Amino acid sequence: MLSHGINLGRIFGIRIAVDWSLIVIFLLVVFNLAAGVFPSWHPDWYPALTWGVAFLAAVLFFLSVLAHELAHALVARAYAIPVRRITLFLLGGLADIEEEPSSPKIEALMAIAGPLVSIALGFGFSMMGGLLAAASMDRAIDPTVDPMLAVQHMGPLATLLTWLGPVNVIIGIFNLIPAFPLDGGRVLHAGLWAATGDQAKSTRWSSRVGQTFGWLLIVTGFAMAFGLRVPFFGAGLVGGLWLAFIGWFLSNAASMSYRQQLIKGMLKDVPIARLMRRKLPAALDAELPVSALVDEIMRTGQQEFLLVADGRPIALARTGDVRRIDRARWETTPLREIATPLQMLPAVDVNEDAYDVLRRMLRSENDGKLALVLENGAIRGIVRHDDILRFIELQTEDRSRRAGTPAYER
Repeated sequence: MLSHGINLGRIFGIRIAVDWSLIVIFLLVVFNLAAGVFPSWHPDWYPALTWGVAFLAAVLFFLSVLAHELAHALVARAYAIPVRRITLFLLGGLADIEEEPSSPKIEALMAIAGPLVSIALGFGFSMMGGLLAAASMDRAIDPTVDPMLAVQHMGPLATLLTWLGPVNVIIGIFNLIPAFPLDGGRVLHAGLWAATGDQAKSTRWSSRVGQTFGWLLIVTGFAMAFGLRVPFFGAGLVGGLWLAFIGWFLSNAASMSYRQQLIKGMLKDVPIARLMRRKLPAALDAELPVSALVDEIMRTGQQEFLLVADGRPIALARTGDVRRIDRARWETTPLREIATPLQMLPAVDVNEDAYDVLRRMLRSENDGKLALVLENGAIRGIVRHDDILRFIELQTEDRSRRAGTPAYER
């Protein structure tokens, strides 16, 4: 769903990345604070001060989101569940946890950690903001009598913390809504899993709650866009469309989570040996020119070719690699320069189940369309992304014929 993003480094060994979509919401937060919120609080502030505090507030806001996701990730790591990276994006953050929790207890602890951190940060920021405001405020001003006058007398740091505190509390409470895939929905899923002992059924029920909540947000958002004033949310075109977009995202994510569970059921315990292509691609010398690859593609219709050097395979050349080089250089460029080294391709064991292989392919830094299948360190075959999808389609069609309805609707 997200691009690999911009790598910011590592925290506790977890890679932190920023998706390009974050730039949009970051600029919107800065503009909303600098052009709306802070000028109404402090009409006497100079523009440079207003924009500077707004920029710092946006940075601290996304650092708070990062802390929320780190809480999920660190609890996962405490239970030996690998965490690949955390990505900040348009709608907040996403911890890329490589394995599903093995028990309802672990899932519940992982899910609740993020909202608890957000709420704790919110109360902490609010308390610090209140203390700073009280220390600098004229004693003649009574906040209970004239709250706006009290706000106007707050300094920049107190103002920043006063805004940041409630925002974090709202994030924490919103994520506790029991609608999958929000954190509260994952807690609901863990509870259903513990009660029924059936992970698949729990995913179906909790995802339906998530889809229902998402559609509720969509309807509410469109109602706001057409002028209806909704308690807490208010009214307005921009706010309504934004709420509808969040609802669409949540509904879609809930649906995808259930489909992922169905796919897992189809592929789990299916050895990749059943799906792999046992006939290895034809071999070509790595020093041959690109034109030789084009000739072989036209002659045989094959999509992949193993490149060998000194009698051993070193890379894989595919039809798409030809597009990476100008036609004028086909005769002078050796194949090894455009091919993908074998060590950069996912390598899986012949006994691995197809679900784990698919996950590894999708997480590959390469294009994720192909994996090498090994047995005792030797290449025994290849498996394409399309091969696994074709197996899923056949399983889905078979279930549909037996049930009389599409598998994902049951």
